[in-house]
Amino acid sequence: MKAAGDFSRPKLSVLAAALSLVAGGPVQAADQNLPDLGGGASPWVADVYYENHTVRRHDAGLAKFRNTLQVEADKPMGNGWAFRSILRGSWDGVYRLNRDEYGRRAGGSIELENTAAPLLPPVPTNAGTPLNRPQVPHGGGINNPIGTAIGLPPTNAFGFDQAANPNDGMRVLGDRWHRTEGGVAFGVPVRPCDTDKRGCRDFGGYGDLKLSELEAPEFNDRLDFLREIYAKKTFPFADGTELFVKLGRQQVVWGRTDLFRVLDVINPIDYSRNNIYDELQDIRIPMWIAQGEYRMGASDAMQDRNVQVVWNFDKFRPNNLGQCGSPNVILDASCFFRGMANLWDNGGTVANFAAVPPGTAGAWAATDFGPHQIGIRKVHLPEWSLSNTQLGVKYEGITKDGLAFSLNALTYRSQLPSLHAFSAGTVNPFTGGSGNTTPPAAGVPVSRLIAFDVHYPRVNLIGGSLDFQIPDANAAIRMETALTHGEEFQNTARRELFSENRVLRTVIGVDRPTFIPFISKTRATLISAQLFWQHIFDHEQHDAPLGKVGMVDWEDNFIGTLLIKGFLAGDRVSPQVIMARDFRAKAFTIAPQIEWSVTDDFKVTFGANFKYANGDNHYKFDDTRSANPYPPFTTYTASGQPFVPGSAGLSGLEPLGRFRAGPIGAAVAEDDIYVTLRYKF
Repeated sequence: MKAAGDFSRPKLSVLAAALSLVAGGPVQAADQNLPDLGGGASPWVADVYYENHTVRRHDAGLAKFRNTLQVEADKPMGNGWAFRSILRGSWDGVYRLNRDEYGRRAGGSIELENTAAPLLPPVPTNAGTPLNRPQVPHGGGINNPIGTAIGLPPTNAFGFDQAANPNDGMRVLGDRWHRTEGGVAFGVPVRPCDTDKRGCRDFGGYGDLKLSELEAPEFNDRLDFLREIYAKKTFPFADGTELFVKLGRQQVVWGRTDLFRVLDVINPIDYSRNNIYDELQDIRIPMWIAQGEYRMGASDAMQDRNVQVVWNFDKFRPNNLGQCGSPNVILDASCFFRGMANLWDNGGTVANFAAVPPGTAGAWAATDFGPHQIGIRKVHLPEWSLSNTQLGVKYEGITKDGLAFSLNALTYRSQLPSLHAFSAGTVNPFTGGSGNTTPPAAGVPVSRLIAFDVHYPRVNLIGGSLDFQIPDANAAIRMETALTHGEEFQNTARRELFSENRVLRTVIGVDRPTFIPFISKTRATLISAQLFWQHIFDHEQHDAPLGKVGMVDWEDNFIGTLLIKGFLAGDRVSPQVIMARDFRAKAFTIAPQIEWSVTDDFKVTFGANFKYANGDNHYKFDDTRSANPYPPFTTYTASGQPFVPGSAGLSGLEPLGRFRAGPIGAAVAEDDIYVTLRYKF
């Protein structure tokens, strides 16, 4: 293993080699039809930016000390070709400056809730928690001797090796945003993966990162310091039409709205950079894409028309949801992933899992599981193949009366993971056998086992957009809609714990410059509002003896945003406030900010974001503790009833409550204040 200081030299050498492209050495094109990167009379035009982004988070202290250097370079290359590159490298010092929270010393020993403690033989407890719930340490759940004492069958399958999974360097799942409150929870390793390998999995660019890769995320195997690097050219035809070609690493922007990605799904998103609070142009992950656009010009009914074909031939890449233990982990999802992967590899303690007495919906005891019993086994990242590339087509036009529209179609891989439950290859913790089939007399396989493989399914999208002006109202309207087929959602009513559903997403935005005298009497203030609607077709949810089972996501959800942005002091000072409301999650965020252009080259931004949510109970949902995966030992419906396959609906906040809380509700405890300094050389 290299020492921390050993990682900088190779990275700097790679960056220096990349920057030499921008400097433009004496490279000549071998063919007059090919672009000339270095020669020719046209000089390089380059801008260099430095930015420091420092964030302080409530209760956590320093949450970001990111230093970014970005070089943007353009050059005409002859024969109509043009070259564009954006090189970006960053280093975030928070992992060293606040290492007790995010670095090599993050986490510690934990205790897990154990609501059945009064009914069990004495175990180490600590009743002084905020909810006065009895606690047991990681490794203190019921095991073979205690299980036998309360009526479980003799077995040696309980328990795990605490040397392989020690009670150190951990946090309790979900403690970033909620208390356990009688639900399931378990320990999650939070240190970088070169310090603590437990639960590390490659989810496609995150999940198994070392400290150096967390600190400097652009310097990786996918060469992310090449933010954009492409060549483009327009080929004119005799009939007045044109063919525009753009080839290289790039962003393709189909969306017309902010924040919400309805059509704008060609590039994945890096939410680890600053959750949802950075501009999309800064957090889209560029891909190697070939883009062709046939520009047909005007017709009798149209001002302009074009057809665009986009071929994303890069190796598949999902959204970066942030690695557990880093400051930005959207939905706290990666902490669930890492904790579950650790349970599969090493076993561990799960809070409030086993019913006491067995076969009832009584109190719930913290339970020790061994390896290969529950958890995440494998991540199936699509390998590169022609069939795994992504293809999109868009027709775009502007009518004579100024209405701009597009019709879009795209086939792509889901950028969000889907968890598929399985049973073959698991260990039955009650018998020590394999899988979770019923006794031989019945011979009916039972699923709903909380052991998962991760997949990224193929998704097909059709949709369109619309822009138009309402002159009498001095307003511009932006609309997008998309219908997808192939998306997968967690569904506790299904044997595989997921279902495939069609989804309709629609967003409408209204922009209006408005004079607001108390902000400025000479300059209009921009007011921009958006409303997003998501509808899941064939939504499945029904009542069970202990609660609802089925799809955790809302059948219909609405999110609204409002931006108010002013311009003062000759546009050098720009105050703004952004508000967002997730109506079904009952969560709200407000983000005030003031931007000051001190000079043409130096800009300072002060801001904050504050989140509010309407109580954790609103997010509780079936957590599959009562899904009867191991009959007859887990028949939780009611004492004396025959086995019923399926969940009884016992609910908790983990693991599915995060999908109800959404990105705002799941970050309710992460209030930030920040300052950003940006200088153009």
